Amino acid sequence: MKRIILSFSLLSTTFLFAQKKDYPIQAVPFTSVKLTDNFWLPRIKMNATVTIPASFERCESTGRVKNFVMAATHQGKFCTIYPFDDTDIYKTIEGASYSLSLFPDVKLAAYLDSLITIIGKAQEPDGYLYTARTINPNDVGAWVGKQRWEKERELSHELYNAGHLYEAAAAHYMATGKRNLLDIALKNADLVCSVFGPGKRHVAPGHEIVEMGLVKLYRISGKPEYLATAKDFIEYRGHYNGYDSTSKDEWKNGMYWQDDKPVVDQREAEGHAVRAGYLYSGVADIAALTGDQQLLAAVDSIWTNVVTKKMYVQGGAGAIGDGERYGENYELPNETAYNETCAAIANIFWNQRMFLLHGDSKYIDVMEKILYNGFISGIGLDGKSFFYTNAMQIKNTFSHADMEAQRSGWFPCSCCPTNDVRILPSIPGYVYAQKDDKLFVNLFINGTSNMKVMDKDVSVEQQNNYPWDGDLKFIVNTKKPSNFSMLVRIPGWAKGIAMPSDLYTFKNQMRIQVQIPITVNGQPVEYEMENGYAVIKRIWKKNDVVEVKLPMNVERVVANENVKSDIGKVALQRGPVIYCAEWKDNEGRAANIVMPDAATFTTEFKQDMLNGIQVIKSTVPAVIVDANGETVQTKQQPFVAIPYYAWANRGKGEMMIWFPEKVKDVDIIAGE
Repeated sequence: MKRIILSFSLLSTTFLFAQKKDYPIQAVPFTSVKLTDNFWLPRIKMNATVTIPASFERCESTGRVKNFVMAATHQGKFCTIYPFDDTDIYKTIEGASYSLSLFPDVKLAAYLDSLITIIGKAQEPDGYLYTARTINPNDVGAWVGKQRWEKERELSHELYNAGHLYEAAAAHYMATGKRNLLDIALKNADLVCSVFGPGKRHVAPGHEIVEMGLVKLYRISGKPEYLATAKDFIEYRGHYNGYDSTSKDEWKNGMYWQDDKPVVDQREAEGHAVRAGYLYSGVADIAALTGDQQLLAAVDSIWTNVVTKKMYVQGGAGAIGDGERYGENYELPNETAYNETCAAIANIFWNQRMFLLHGDSKYIDVMEKILYNGFISGIGLDGKSFFYTNAMQIKNTFSHADMEAQRSGWFPCSCCPTNDVRILPSIPGYVYAQKDDKLFVNLFINGTSNMKVMDKDVSVEQQNNYPWDGDLKFIVNTKKPSNFSMLVRIPGWAKGIAMPSDLYTFKNQMRIQVQIPITVNGQPVEYEMENGYAVIKRIWKKNDVVEVKLPMNVERVVANENVKSDIGKVALQRGPVIYCAEWKDNEGRAANIVMPDAATFTTEFKQDMLNGIQVIKSTVPAVIVDANGETVQTKQQPFVAIPYYAWANRGKGEMMIWFPEKVKDVDIIAGE
């Protein structure tokens, strides 16, 4: 433990020495927040006991570890499919590092050290680390050029691999205080910066993340070259002359890689949704650390475009399966929705950074939507089955082969499962943030956090049953009376706002209260709202208790009329959770349910169902076809909706999020 404390002290000193500009708001580190939560803690524990071991086992059984062993000896043949398969090991190490800070594990720590030793042996003398080439430079496959970096703009993923290495190294160093992986990453980063950057070779990386990774190493090391190279990777976008600007093919015109125009001129989310989210996160980092106002204006505009025109109601992004990419404005089909899990994760990173830039709760509102819906839907309740894509509806025809109707253990491209591994145990780092005398409470997750506010020790303990219950309780403790402001996020959904835009709205505009009731030590307090936060300013003392009551009504969500797939339909939301209907609870069907305006709802917590969930109940019409297939009618039947994240954990069958309010037509499908 002493080593870890020393590590943070050194990190802080370097950070202060190296940087003059940064995010105006700083997140409270994940190591300072200890969870006791009934919703997130079991998932994070399962990640530690099931998902991480399964991921490492699969890295070994699929040859991902063997690739590093062969690279060390320069013998053999690269034995997996993609040159970016190295990153599955890096991402799992990153998640395991976060997990170690929560659940110390001597065996896991030793296993990480053994893997890091293997990785170090695979690194070439000058720092290059890329097993697809190092094993046998003369047999590199179609995605990799004969020379280093030759196909980086397209398919080689050399810098993508490096970026994930840097992310893993930063997490491992922060969680353990050890430098073994960090030194490997720094050696590689020194090589990258000797090749690329101002006055050197320029490239717009084909799959972004190296920018974010370099920023993390810059924070640790203080080396200005890391920040300068990250900025150069961003600034060079839109300057390549080899694209066909007249082509509508996104691979040919550069849009697929967000490379068709300079970033400062980009105003819409485009191309591959995962790459885009990583790019926009990196742009936010560079804007914060350099004060670049043009980059800031660009990333602000792109965020607005996504939230007003390109995001699904459950927080998913990337509507088009062909290229795993964003579509046109309002192009949000349900039947063929792609919604890659990695895209949801990238947008968690991005929205957190947007909040740190601007301090507005709308970014956390979007991040919360993703966390409770579009992200965890990608992980099975067993901790070892996954979705790569996250469907918006599954009908009994199962006609779209690229839409997953059931979960898989892993995938030939297993970027999503290992991404899940690294984000889950990092969630404690998203709960609180600070700026001067302001303490932001962003997420409502039980646990205790210890921090310093205005150089005074402060502890905050949360006690709630979120997201099922809106009654929130915060116990504030200070060693000495301390004067600061506690800013509690009042979620948009609690104020009648389904989305911080007109893309989705609550149909019946729930009872919007002038102020959400808040008490301190049992006494009502008056407070001001600031950027979506209730500001409670006072001299805090030991065992001060803040209580907030958020309304938890079942709301009907309607989409903007420009979203053609959702015209005449409603979705259901309670608190931050989006609901769906599965065949299992609705007489074997879900695609035949009608949701009339007159339907009323009740809710019930079912402890023995899907690891404990709040269900929504009603009685609604369902379209029924008789056994002969000749008569169509509607009948009233019981209706049960479950949280969207929990679907596809009981087998394969129909699932719907959007329900028609009226029967306007009946599709006639010929049998096979």
